[in-house]
Amino acid sequence: MTTPSEGLLFDVATPPTPIERLLLLADQYVQYNDMLDRLLRAGPSSELDAHAGSAEQLAAATRAAIKAVADERLFHSHELSDAVVRLQQLAFLSSASADHGPHTARTLTALAPEAAMECADTLAYEIRHRRGSTGNAPRYRLTSTHRTALWEIGCGNVVATSSLGRQYVRYRSERVLIGTLRSLETSGLAERVPKSAPSAYMGGPLQDRVRLTAAGTIALAAAISSPHSASPPGTIPAPAPAESAARTR
Repeated sequence: MTTPSEGLLFDVATPPTPIERLLLLADQYVQYNDMLDRLLRAGPSSELDAHAGSAEQLAAATRAAIKAVADERLFHSHELSDAVVRLQQLAFLSSASADHGPHTARTLTALAPEAAMECADTLAYEIRHRRGSTGNAPRYRLTSTHRTALWEIGCGNVVATSSLGRQYVRYRSERVLIGTLRSLETSGLAERVPKSAPSAYMGGPLQDRVRLTAAGTIALAAAISSPHSASPPGTIPAPAPAESAARTR
């Protein structure tokens, strides 16, 4: 939030940067896919077009992200041009998913979160390459472990679950430990949405989707925008050794 100027009665929210907008777009696709999974779980009792309105909103959000990238007026390298084409494809696929049932719709947008994240990474590189560092110190200093975890969370690859009184983290690509997740939650960079993600096995209970908070989105956007973000000194506490043992795929 910005500080109110003289004469203003309330704070005015700072609009997201184009990189933050793409990270938020990835999160929207994660939420959309989770909704489709829950509709599929409900079976024939769910309305076939219950997701249509969300699909159209998602297509509009994707087109807005494309405009935000274009407004940066960057030289169109092959990498940036490819990223814009991928975003255009996502807009088409999300719009098309509104005309299909949940099963086909889920297939159309299955890879969308990671695609949006990769586009954010490409845009961050192009801005850094063309304009250099902005000179603004990042609000959060992340270790490589926390940066990796935030990236995996942004891609929709992390869920949390519990069994016999113990908590576990399930991940897809890069390992995310339960201690790392707890550290990010304590720092306000990640949060769990109870029973919003698909079950780990047929007929099993819904899992908790792990998502970036607003602060987590800002932190990750700053990290991928920094030329020195590979292994910066971290101020977020490292996970305790005892917690690290509680993990699973």
